[in-house]
Amino acid sequence: MSHVFTYGPGKAVVETTYGKIRGYEYDNISIFKGIPYARARRFHAPEPVEPWEGERDATNYGYVCPLLNRPQANGELMVPHRYWIENEDCLNLNIWTPGCDDGKRPVLVWLHGGGFREGSAIEQVAYEGENMCREGQAVVVSVNHRLNVLGFCDLSAFGEEYANSGNAGMDDIIAALRWIRDNIAKFGGDPDNMTLFGQSGGGAKITTLLQMPAADGLYAKGIIMSGIIGPVLADSEGSGEELVRAMMKELKLTDVKELEKVSYGHLAAAYNRVSPKLQKEGKYIGGTPHPNAFYRGTPEKNGFRQETARIPLVIGTVFGEFTAFSDAFAGRDPSVPGEEAVKGLLGADAAAELLPLFEKAYPERDPAEVMMLDFIFRLPTQEYIKIRSGLNDCTYSYLFDLNMAVGDGRAPWHCADIPFVFRNTELVPVTQQGEVTKKVEEEVFGCVMAFAEKGDPNHSKVPHWSASDPETEHTMVFGKETAVKDNFDRELVPLVAKYMGPVFARGFNTETVQH
Repeated sequence: MSHVFTYGPGKAVVETTYGKIRGYEYDNISIFKGIPYARARRFHAPEPVEPWEGERDATNYGYVCPLLNRPQANGELMVPHRYWIENEDCLNLNIWTPGCDDGKRPVLVWLHGGGFREGSAIEQVAYEGENMCREGQAVVVSVNHRLNVLGFCDLSAFGEEYANSGNAGMDDIIAALRWIRDNIAKFGGDPDNMTLFGQSGGGAKITTLLQMPAADGLYAKGIIMSGIIGPVLADSEGSGEELVRAMMKELKLTDVKELEKVSYGHLAAAYNRVSPKLQKEGKYIGGTPHPNAFYRGTPEKNGFRQETARIPLVIGTVFGEFTAFSDAFAGRDPSVPGEEAVKGLLGADAAAELLPLFEKAYPERDPAEVMMLDFIFRLPTQEYIKIRSGLNDCTYSYLFDLNMAVGDGRAPWHCADIPFVFRNTELVPVTQQGEVTKKVEEEVFGCVMAFAEKGDPNHSKVPHWSASDPETEHTMVFGKETAVKDNFDRELVPLVAKYMGPVFARGFNTETVQH
């Protein structure tokens, strides 16, 4: 197959609110990288960028937010990554579009994972927006923003200028959404039909935006992938004053303004030294959104805002999530029958309760795989869907249940659904299972694009998918035999949490892969 690349005067040039940018064209897709949407002083709210004259180059990815710890590549077979240049000047976004015209196409805005501490808009290979743009005839945008101590550290005790420093990273995203609203029509997108989609921390950023009044009206719909995580990404509570003073003492500073000027390396090192002790004492260490006048707090604890209660959402998880990373479960002795393996780990009484429910929910799976079934994400997701669906008729539930091509097939893990959502399975070798991969990718991608276009995920290649209500969770289970199942795991998951929770509490390692 031959490809067509174009870069030159008059090609892929767009006049934005701050000046002209020039990207490039590739196989009839116009691509723009590293577009600055705002600027920010450390710990302060984002501000407009300075306008420029002439054409600004938009062919290079922009800086990504610096991390607290240097990443070490591991688990790349399961979740392939790419790493990029770090700098605090990281408020930038990337755009893929079928045409810089007046097409009014659906707009999909990707919010990356990594909690609120790590990750970037380009971190995973599967985040590439080209296939989604071309095959879905949509405008795709991915956003970088401040993270960790830069984006989620509360200094409000030190003056009004820091009033929302505990949510600075979220304010960055809101600034990006405003830029998109004001400019995306020139990239062929419809600013009134914007869908946020994000996985893990990216999904949690969507649930946070729903609770922030400043974000109202900037998006129309949301797709939350493994983003309802309960206590794993709970809100930061209390004041950040003690944390900030501890960092200042560590750095031998007397004025909080000096924290704005020390190198990021020194700032991160100070945070890493003082935060473990505060965390052990149950005190504020930041790193997640901070409830205040700008952010209501999680809906599970504070209720859903009525202003966003009717925003359509697709919400789901993956069969194995973190558990599926572990060879301790996936690499068990195949000569031991599944029932015996469960009894060996959890005891006969637990097995007697769990296995009949597991067989009913997952009749095609080995009984031992009940030990790989996620509850950390699925349990709070069930509750979120139950409550939210009582407020509207546009809350859709899904579960990704396609094994990956590792050994004889391993239960899907955290991030396993991302290549299917982006239509990027061709970029992730471990997804390759011939026609099965093609089928599931068409099903998942079709639902994503149907939802982005009209707020309803139904299309011709999947069974009819009804919105959930408090009594019945209609879950689209994507797999070899994709089907809609009603309340199929409602009894099972709480029991898995009951019996597998202590296993995790004994020190289960979720860091076997960079996710």
